[in-house]
Amino acid sequence: FICCIADDENQDIHLLSHVVKDNIESLPSLTLIHPAMHCFEREIHEQFGILFKGHPWLKPLRFCKGLVDEYPFYSIDSEQIHEVGVGPIHAGIIEPGHFRFICLGENILHLEIQLGYQHRGVERLFIEHKNWIYRTTLSESIAGDTTIGHTLSFVQAIEALCGVESSMSMLLSRTVALELERIAVHTGDLSAMFMDIAYQLGSAVFGALRTPIINFMQKWCGNRFGRRLLRIGYAPYPLTHDLAEELLYVLSDYEERFMYPSNEMLSLPSVLHRFERTGVLTKTQAELSGAVGMAARMCGLKRDIRWSHPFLLFKEMPYEPVVIQSGDVMARAMLRKKEIESSLAYIRGILKDNIDKESQKEHMFSINRLKPESLSISLVESWRGEICHTALTDREGEVIAYKIVDPSLHNWLCLALCVRENEISDFPICNKSFNLSYCGHDL
Repeated sequence: FICCIADDENQDIHLLSHVVKDNIESLPSLTLIHPAMHCFEREIHEQFGILFKGHPWLKPLRFCKGLVDEYPFYSIDSEQIHEVGVGPIHAGIIEPGHFRFICLGENILHLEIQLGYQHRGVERLFIEHKNWIYRTTLSESIAGDTTIGHTLSFVQAIEALCGVESSMSMLLSRTVALELERIAVHTGDLSAMFMDIAYQLGSAVFGALRTPIINFMQKWCGNRFGRRLLRIGYAPYPLTHDLAEELLYVLSDYEERFMYPSNEMLSLPSVLHRFERTGVLTKTQAELSGAVGMAARMCGLKRDIRWSHPFLLFKEMPYEPVVIQSGDVMARAMLRKKEIESSLAYIRGILKDNIDKESQKEHMFSINRLKPESLSISLVESWRGEICHTALTDREGEVIAYKIVDPSLHNWLCLALCVRENEISDFPICNKSFNLSYCGHDL
């Protein structure tokens, strides 16, 4: 086993390794000491059959060997409570997942989330398929709403094993694309959050605002979600001077149409009534569950890879994370608003410094051989939070292990905790305010 622990204060990563004997059946659990380890121990148990002694609940993480009917749901024996099952098929355009509520009247006492319906064996496919175009395309499909985030983490991991030094064109296009993805998804999330409280004007306004951002991505690389924009070792679609000028115009128009509605709509009494003090996640709960990204920053935890382990142009132009303390739905809405404003300013800043530098189309990079017997770790702060891709090579330079950690792996437990003592009718807005990935978790 290889365990990678990020040290935010020192901008470092600590590696711990342990060789397990072939015939070992159990190991002592670390979950009781560090609760954030629960999902990793459950995953190891599910994949390799190793028992973790002392683990409070060593249930399946993703799939239960096809025995969904025998899934070990938590239960309470009482005549005063009832259970409500929702999913895996939902009334809407949404991925499959099962939510089992234990309620006392209308109040949620406990929520258990069963996932795994989207399991595709992505990590295994990275090892089995040797074609680099296939692997890159696969990284674009890990989580469809995080194409840039996951593809960037993949190409950085492989480039480190190739000894590639990023050109300014690569750094600029990748940084801008990452922040554009953040702006687009945050805007769409605000639209969806307003829809969940039946405020259709707000939903329509922000739904329309998302369109020019993703349309620019379409013009830039031919795909509104940024597919084909990132490739190993080169920038197939550099951000030219003309494109940069057009982007500045798009962002200026977006900001003009974003600021007033966002300020007004997020201060309406009807919105505040539904958002404030709903779905509160405490800082302690976030720390214990290992929350990352937005789920951490909306309740007082300063966790942002752009700040703690800077990459791309974040090394040259430092980024200061947005942190909000209240931990409720309102905090998650305000965090999106403030991060949109921060990303707008950041893109303008890096374009101002680099817009006059000539960007030429680069030639396709040819991968001959990866560094043998090496480990590569790539961290990216996607719009949802920390993404980690890790690749391990053998003595021939072939990838023999590939590990992906999507921020949703950490944050699904945060959703289950935040809905306790809330009315079950508030679950949809709590769920949407996190907007976690099913396929990113299930892989």
